[in-house]
Amino acid sequence: MIRRILAITLFAVGTASSQAPPSLPASFQSKMVHSPEGADIFVRWGGSGPVAVLLHGYAENSDSWAPLAADLMKDHTVVVPDLRGIGRSSKPAGGYDKKTQAKDIRAVVTSLGYDKTFVVAHDIGNMVAYAYAATYPEKVERLVVMDAPIPGIDPWSEILQNPGVWHFNFHGPDAERLVAGRERIYFDRIWNDFTGDPGKPDEATRNFFAATYAQPGRMRAGFAQFAAFSQDAKDNKVFEQTKLTMPVMAVGGEKSFGPLQAVIMRHVAINVQEEVVAGSGHWLMEERPAYTVALVRKFLDGPPVAHATAGGGDDSNEKRITLAEYKFPEVGNPGTGSSGVGGIATVVLKGNPDQAGLYTIMLRVPAHTRIASHSHRDDRVATVISGTWHIGYADKFDEAKLKALPPGSFYTEPAFRNHFAETGDEAVVVQITGFGPSSTEYVDATQDPRKAGKPN
Repeated sequence: MIRRILAITLFAVGTASSQAPPSLPASFQSKMVHSPEGADIFVRWGGSGPVAVLLHGYAENSDSWAPLAADLMKDHTVVVPDLRGIGRSSKPAGGYDKKTQAKDIRAVVTSLGYDKTFVVAHDIGNMVAYAYAATYPEKVERLVVMDAPIPGIDPWSEILQNPGVWHFNFHGPDAERLVAGRERIYFDRIWNDFTGDPGKPDEATRNFFAATYAQPGRMRAGFAQFAAFSQDAKDNKVFEQTKLTMPVMAVGGEKSFGPLQAVIMRHVAINVQEEVVAGSGHWLMEERPAYTVALVRKFLDGPPVAHATAGGGDDSNEKRITLAEYKFPEVGNPGTGSSGVGGIATVVLKGNPDQAGLYTIMLRVPAHTRIASHSHRDDRVATVISGTWHIGYADKFDEAKLKALPPGSFYTEPAFRNHFAETGDEAVVVQITGFGPSSTEYVDATQDPRKAGKPN
C-alpha cells in the first residue's frame, strides 16, 4: 500500500512541471471538529465578514474551492470543510447519507462560533447542501448549487438511466479491489466524461486529487457517498414537501447540466435564479473559474431579501411593513436597479430586479451623494420615503435641472431616460417599483462607480 501511494506521488511530481495543484489560501486556519454523528471533520477557514460555507464534490476535496475562497476571503469569512470520508476528514464505516452529513456541517459551523451563513456547493456537495438547507432553513441566508442532481428529486429517475452516470452504482468491495492502484485511471474517466475542456482539470490537479483518494480507506469512503443515494432519495422526498424559501442560485455548466440545474431546484425551492456557465462542463472551478467566481460573488452580494413564504411564493405574500421595520445592511450594497454607488444600501421588498417580473426595492442614499446621469432599461416609478431627494432629467448632471422632492413625493424613471440625482445634508430613502430584469447604464462610462479602479 505504501509503495502504491509513493508511486502515485512520484508520478504527480514527475508530470506536474509548471502546473500547481489547487490549494486554499495559506493564511487559512485549520482544525478538526468532532461531529456528534460520529465523524471528525477537517475544516479550514479565513477572512472576515459574512460567513460563506463551501461544500466540495466527489473526485475533489476542499482544495477545489481555491479560486472562490481566495476571492471571497477579501470581505467574507470563508469556511471550507472536507466532507466525511474525503480529504483529511475521518472515514467512519457509515453516516454517508446526506442528512447525516448535514449535521456534520452544522457541527462545523457552530464549533467555529457561527450561526447563519451562505452555503455554496458543487456535485455531491449539492446534496449535502440541500439536506442542510432543508434541515436548518433559518440558518441559510442564500444557497448556491452547481451542476449535480439531487437524489429522489425529478428528473432523478431519468438521470439514473443515463449511461454517463455509471459511477453512481459502482461501489462495494469488488469495486475497491478493481480500482486499487488504478485510482488515476478511474478518476480520469469521470473527469474526461464531464468536462467541456479536455485539458481541465489539468495534470497537477488530477494527480493531486487521485493521490488523496488513493490513501488507505479513501475509495471505500468515496464509494459510500454513492451507496447512500437510495436513502438520500427517501429523505429528500420528505424534505421536498416543504419548499426552501431562501434565495437559491442554480448554476449549470453549458456542456453538462445547463438549465436542468434550475429545473431540479424549482421542485424544492420557490425562489430560484438560473445561471448557465457558457462553454463549461461539470468542473466549473477548473474550467471557468473567473466567471464562476464572479457569478457566485454577485449572488452572495445581492440585496438582502426576506425569505419567501411557501404556498404562494414571494410575489403572493401579504406584507405590511412600517418605515421603522425596514432592515438596511450596515454597509452599502448597491444591487441591480440602483445606481451602483458604493454607499447606497438596497433592500428587495418584492420580486427580483435581476429576473423578469414586477419588483420593488428600497434604497437608502447617504448624505452628500451625487449620482451622474444614467438610465435603466425598465420603466420605473418611485416615491420618496424620507429625506429630500433632488432629481433631474438630462444627459449630464446639471444643478439647474434638479427638483427638490420632500418625503411623500412621486417621480418616474422612464425606460432609457437619462436622469441624475443628489442628496443634501441628510440621507434619503426612496422606494422604486419596476418590471425586471433591470439594469443601469451611465451616459459617461468613466463616471460609472461600479468600474472605479478596474482596468479598461
